[in-house]
Amino acid sequence: MQDDAGDTVVLPRPAQRVISLSPHVTELLFAAGGASRIVGTVRHSDYPPAARDIPRVGDNRQVDIERLLALKPDLLVVWRHNTSMRQMEQLRQLGIPLFYSDPHRLQDVPRAIQQLGRMMGTEQEAQRAGAALQKRIDQLTERYSRRPQVRVFYQVWSKPLYTLNDRHIVSDAIRVCGGENIFGRLTAAAPNIGHESVLQENPEAIVSGDRDDQAQATGIDFWKQYPGMLAVRRGNLFAISADLMNRAGPRIVDGAAELCERLEEARSRRTEGR
Repeated sequence: MQDDAGDTVVLPRPAQRVISLSPHVTELLFAAGGASRIVGTVRHSDYPPAARDIPRVGDNRQVDIERLLALKPDLLVVWRHNTSMRQMEQLRQLGIPLFYSDPHRLQDVPRAIQQLGRMMGTEQEAQRAGAALQKRIDQLTERYSRRPQVRVFYQVWSKPLYTLNDRHIVSDAIRVCGGENIFGRLTAAAPNIGHESVLQENPEAIVSGDRDDQAQATGIDFWKQYPGMLAVRRGNLFAISADLMNRAGPRIVDGAAELCERLEEARSRRTEGR
């Protein structure tokens, strides 16, 4: 089976002892019916709630190889970006199969669930979950993708201020909702930008992937000091849970549904004369 790095991964038998090296991977494995097969994961793997009880082997930047090996995994599912490639190559040399997961589009998520289900021998549950998720994506696309376009600034974090380009799955959610990511064409996947650049682009809506513990003064409300900006003038400052938007797991479809509703609000305010 081909992973998101383009490598072919072959298992001699369905995986029974899987380690997830990213929070979004943990969510994918649960959705694929693999709850009982996950023997290790990383920090911030907190959903579904049962994931909090899984032993930790590090975080998505650095793992404790000794602890990982003690769990005797027969499959590692890895996020390509924040994981230490040196460590991953070391584990590969030890003969542990690695499967890279890096969904860039909403439709990649149900596909990933079904792939992982095949690797764990939980095909039936994974097929059902993937099909149900794909149906929801299709419904959102049909309802919103052809609506009048809304120019969107997506704020990942405010200090430093950075966003995401069109290769990130968040931009695909914006597209499905009939929006345009104003910084989508930038080269870097998560570019650091200046406030002046946002002001110059004058987006119609600003969406922030805020965490519950993120102070509003440094989150979406920061922009209220610029009342002349279109998004501020029309009240189109929208905060959506970062765990729904920034993780490329099943819940991103919930985040996309909320995003579509917020962009529809922005469209409705075009007639209010502001």
